[in-house]
Amino acid sequence: MFAYHNPNQIFFSEPNWKSYVRAPYTATPTGLRSWLLDRGSLTQRLMKLSRGEFKVEVLTQQMASPMLSEIRALGMPLRQKALIRQVILYGCNIPLVYARSVIPVKTLTGRLKNLRKLNNKPLGALLFRDIAMQRGDIEIGCLQNNGYLHQEFANNYDAAVWGRRSLFYLDKKPLLVSELFIPGFNKKLLSSSFY
Repeated sequence: MFAYHNPNQIFFSEPNWKSYVRAPYTATPTGLRSWLLDRGSLTQRLMKLSRGEFKVEVLTQQMASPMLSEIRALGMPLRQKALIRQVILYGCNIPLVYARSVIPVKTLTGRLKNLRKLNNKPLGALLFRDIAMQRGDIEIGCLQNNGYLHQEFANNYDAAVWGRRSLFYLDKKPLLVSELFIPGFNKKLLSSSFY
């Protein structure tokens, strides 16, 4: 998803995001399909599955320049900074999902300025508790694991990485959340730790 030369970025390339309506249904892996297309809270689903043994590891959280596709999705002016937060979501101490949130500076005003202080709290829990939250369309994408930086991806070299992203609106202010399922996600879910 995000290039090697920038410390704010994890991957060499980014998925070719497509609306799930336009992406061929058969192209998505059967075991991941319900996870990719679920409009509910991924955080809540992972918490339930792991019986509360859920945690967030913050990789980075800083003001930085978003990727061009993120700028376009958010309708941001070029060269405008955003709060970019990258995390790994764990269930039963097993890394399951890499998530990247891009929150424009204009969104970080009023009551939403507290988004700067999430620390290791899950953003998804906050979003889905907010009665003013609206979710945009889901886009899905896939890329080949051909040189990832984070150890959870490096351990699965050459595996396809599937993900999704959505715009969320709080008080009509946008933020973009991308979620990539770590290779072997389904096998990890079926491990004895979850049952």
